[in-house]
Amino acid sequence: MAGWREADQASDRLPGTAGDDPSAGPVLALAELERLTGRELERVFFDLLRDPAAQDEVRLPSRPDSARVARRLVLAVLRAWELPHQSEAGELLAAELVANAVRHAGGRTVGLKLARRPGWVRIEVRDSSRALPCMIVAAERGVAENGHGLVLVDAVSDRWGADLMPRGKAVWCELRVRERAV
Repeated sequence: MAGWREADQASDRLPGTAGDDPSAGPVLALAELERLTGRELERVFFDLLRDPAAQDEVRLPSRPDSARVARRLVLAVLRAWELPHQSEAGELLAAELVANAVRHAGGRTVGLKLARRPGWVRIEVRDSSRALPCMIVAAERGVAENGHGLVLVDAVSDRWGADLMPRGKAVWCELRVRERAV
């Protein structure tokens, strides 16, 4: 299958993109990134995200199916980190943060980064907009379908926030994890 060969070739390079942040180091061409299917993106990026010591983010195309890709990547990484009890919350949070970035940021890509430190797992989504997110807390039931993603993030995560970056912002959330005694 030609798509898998492209994904295998792409996985030999650092999975940044030439789209939104030229300072990201070696890059996967934006046009090549946009051609990959969701499954191919997952295959290309899983190993980088799985490494808890990695400092890099992966760049996903700014399109609606990237929320599904992020959800599956986070689920796979949490399983690899032996944190299955956080998988449902993690995949929901990743999907919400990526969907918000795709819907509101206007860039060509969004960044996804996972980090693990003692007692915590962090999911971070970066985009090219410097507009900080706003949580909508009051609305009539059944009136608005959208606009409540951050209310969900606030309810499911243990803490969340947003940081301005030199080229955009990072919206993050963290989940508390119990470390197993050795």
